[in-house]
Amino acid sequence: MKSLRLLLPVVILSALLVATLVGQDKGKKGGEKKKPEPIHALLVTGGCCHDYDTQKGILMAGISERAEVKWDFVYEQFDGKEHKISLYNDPDWAMGYDVVVHNECYGGVTDDEFVNRIVEGHLKAKAAAVFLHCSMHSYRSASTNQYRALIGVSSFNHGAKHPITLKKLASHPVIDPLPEGWVTPNGELYNTNPKTHPDAKVWESATALAQGTIPSTAEPQVCIWVNEYEGLRTFSTTLGHHNETMSDPVYLDLVTRGLLWTLGKLDR
Repeated sequence: MKSLRLLLPVVILSALLVATLVGQDKGKKGGEKKKPEPIHALLVTGGCCHDYDTQKGILMAGISERAEVKWDFVYEQFDGKEHKISLYNDPDWAMGYDVVVHNECYGGVTDDEFVNRIVEGHLKAKAAAVFLHCSMHSYRSASTNQYRALIGVSSFNHGAKHPITLKKLASHPVIDPLPEGWVTPNGELYNTNPKTHPDAKVWESATALAQGTIPSTAEPQVCIWVNEYEGLRTFSTTLGHHNETMSDPVYLDLVTRGLLWTLGKLDR
């Protein structure tokens, strides 16, 4: 009996120790963060005047290195400016996507109903949007303003090809990490300043984040901004004409941050 009394506290202590360790292990497993679901993104690309075949790979690979993104893409390449991307014929074209990245160049389309369907597809699917470079000039021949309102800027022409010097205009999580005075490897500065083109403007719903200048013009042009349109967030930059600019880590960081911001996930 004496030996049993001596062993009993040891047995109880051992049982308590095991229970504690098991509890800690369960706590660790329970506290593990689940891997977030990937962002479901669609890239729409193709058109005149740019190397979209290469750029689609640059964008999807570069953004996926920086964020968890599952990609689909539509690539319709025609040299003329009047082509209407067949995807947009379906009113449900954006359903199932969290965000759509536009990198297309079809500025000669004049069909307002077709252009409005692009915007309506975003609204129906509640899909955020990223607009790059010539997607700002796409559908510029149409009279409807819905597409331009979704973007947050009206732009109709551009200056000479030249590296662009950037200046920040606001503090914002999308733009804050951009190096001060960054100069793009090459560029084509789009006119967003009404002093340069009478119909150019930054819409009141948009927040200008950076402007660019080139030596051949005295007027700076807003070239990075964010916008909100009927509950949707959009991020846009007119930068990205040349592959060497789009491949630059600074550019890919910027676009990735813009994409995440449109979804409220910039803290990833």
